[in-house]
Amino acid sequence: MMMDIMLQGLGLAASDLRAQVEARVAAGDPLFSVLEDHADPDQIARVLATALDLPCLTETSELLPDRVWLERIGVRVWAAARALPITGGPAGALRVACLDPLDRQALEILRAASGGVIPDPVVVPRPLLQQALGEQLGLGADTVQTLVEGRLEEVVDQGVDLTEAAEDASIIRLVNQVLQEALERRATDIHFEPFEGRFSVRYRIDGVLVEARLPPDIRRLQAAIVSRLKILAQLDIAEKRLPQDGRITLRLKGREVDVRVGIIPMLHGEAVVLRLLDRGAALIGLEGTGMSTGHRQRFAHALSLPHGIILVTGPTGSGKTTSLYAGLGLINRPDTKIITIEDPVEYHLDGINQIQVDTRTGLTFAAGLRAILRHDPDVVLVGEIRDRETAEIAIQASLTGHLVLSTLHTNDAPSAITRLIDMGIEPYLVCSTVELVVAQRLVRLLCRHCRQELTGAARDEVVLRLNDPTAVVYGPQGCRLCHGSGYHGRCGIFEMMPMSDHLRHLASTTTATQELRQAARDDGMEVLLDNGLSLVRQGLTSLAEVLRLARQGLEPLTAIGRAS
Repeated sequence: MMMDIMLQGLGLAASDLRAQVEARVAAGDPLFSVLEDHADPDQIARVLATALDLPCLTETSELLPDRVWLERIGVRVWAAARALPITGGPAGALRVACLDPLDRQALEILRAASGGVIPDPVVVPRPLLQQALGEQLGLGADTVQTLVEGRLEEVVDQGVDLTEAAEDASIIRLVNQVLQEALERRATDIHFEPFEGRFSVRYRIDGVLVEARLPPDIRRLQAAIVSRLKILAQLDIAEKRLPQDGRITLRLKGREVDVRVGIIPMLHGEAVVLRLLDRGAALIGLEGTGMSTGHRQRFAHALSLPHGIILVTGPTGSGKTTSLYAGLGLINRPDTKIITIEDPVEYHLDGINQIQVDTRTGLTFAAGLRAILRHDPDVVLVGEIRDRETAEIAIQASLTGHLVLSTLHTNDAPSAITRLIDMGIEPYLVCSTVELVVAQRLVRLLCRHCRQELTGAARDEVVLRLNDPTAVVYGPQGCRLCHGSGYHGRCGIFEMMPMSDHLRHLASTTTATQELRQAARDDGMEVLLDNGLSLVRQGLTSLAEVLRLARQGLEPLTAIGRAS
């Protein structure tokens, strides 16, 4: 009956689609999850509410929790029923936000727990309900309460059997819930951090750390959680004095994820950081990096050269490897042999030979690069130039007819030239081999669903910085789709410095970064700040976000005001 109502209301009653939905539901997939593959969750909720003549809430602001019922019934019951008490009904009434108002078992659980009060259901889209449950109850609240009430923390504190505690089904479920939420929120890292009196879990989303909402009692399970992660990474659970590194390969809801695990003893226990590498994430082309047409043309031209060095610079997590992979995708042809040496190999590239650095066996960047040159490559990618030895071999490789791509940790493009010379490379060698230096950052993009046009003083400040009184500019607001941050996704901003004859001559006579930067700007280089401001003009990001990452070349607002 429910399936008929939903398929008809959503316009999905075609026989072939109906058979597909019925087959998946019969196989055990939840009806609402199956329907979301064919319709928007908000639309599904509205159709169901209309069919049952019930209220439907689709905005976070409408979902105000009823604290009295929340505390009276208890976290475990609400989590088990996948429902949340909300305000808005008559005094003493139990108004319940739920996904499926026809789930009689869940409603009966709530009726019994409330002392006989009949729940008044309100339909809520699944993503909104999941977000509200996580915020109000904490991720895995029912699991944590079950573990704490089962006095698992006493076993952990006494150190009786950490392996047994870590392999408890509830601990496994809790760790899986954290991993799953991190992937759903597009996190690249998960930080498990012990502090005095609390255990924090944070996700790095779009380059910014966000606190995961977990029940306070999570701190009592700290040792069991860390032990579970050690077991997954095949590390020594008894070793708590030294740092450990490992890897985990997971499959979560059909997604294969590589996880790099780092564990360090801290003052109040062991801290764990997980780096999530989703193998299912498609590698993006140059268009997907955010490069402008002009930047793509310069990058593609450098990649077409038979020899030389292309450097991509920026801090950790600024997208350097992604840009290099996008470049390799452009030149990955049967007539071109490409070999990479990386630490670690983050994504597997078809048709490209990839080497993983292993310092324990002596396979460093320098040693691997020497070996690569005996394999007749056309193009070599070195994950990072860290020392003089690696830099010298890269220089020699380019001089002997190879195109070399690599990364450096510098703040801007001109600083890369200075860095190589500071490493001990002769200026004339740097000038004769480096063809292009790219500096980049990743700025967060405004959420398309909730960005708001700026007005008044807020707009005036941005317009003054842009030096464009007609500009239409936007700022972040926050909605359930972006989890209140106002941003969703990231895009690269770039400065590209091709090595002109002017720059080569200057670099051979000076190591002053400021002089090189000014010469590059005279040659037409667009600095990171200016490239970022172009995204502000397009309404893609905010001024505050650009200034957070790119302040080089920033002039006082008063000077800009006089110029305008």
